[in-house]
Amino acid sequence: MRIDEIGRQPCSIAKALAEIGDAWSMLIIREAFYGRARFSELVEHTGAQKTVVSARLKSLVEVGILDRQVYSEHPTRYHYVLTDKGRSLAPVLLTLIKWGDTWLDTEHGQRVILTHTCGHHVDATVVCGACGEPVQRGSVTPRPGPGQLAVAEAGPGAPPTGEHA
Repeated sequence: MRIDEIGRQPCSIAKALAEIGDAWSMLIIREAFYGRARFSELVEHTGAQKTVVSARLKSLVEVGILDRQVYSEHPTRYHYVLTDKGRSLAPVLLTLIKWGDTWLDTEHGQRVILTHTCGHHVDATVVCGACGEPVQRGSVTPRPGPGQLAVAEAGPGAPPTGEHA
């Protein structure tokens, strides 16, 4: 399977990764989450080349993660803001930050500390919505959901089913 075909898998993770695209796109989403919206800010804070940022912005707008809005009429200039779909990636960003702080470059400590409006530091923890217990390996069981079952019912020629998240 080629990388550009990954989104065809019957797996929500594969589909999400195919839509987000790559690391540069995720860094642009990070910057938008931090409130940076102008092209020049995105280039500066991601470290990507202008052509890369331009291509990723186009893609992120096309899939509805960012919205391109005019902020200056003369000359016409745009900035990029997260849509509801983009803002819903916040938990993904927060858990990536926590994972990176825990497992990568640990001798230097946290690179960014996020403070909530209540004044406390944000600590991303995934918990069960019903009982409040942390979600971790061994505490979850993957089962086919309605989308997986619909694909399976489609019959021959449908993508293979399996235990995909």
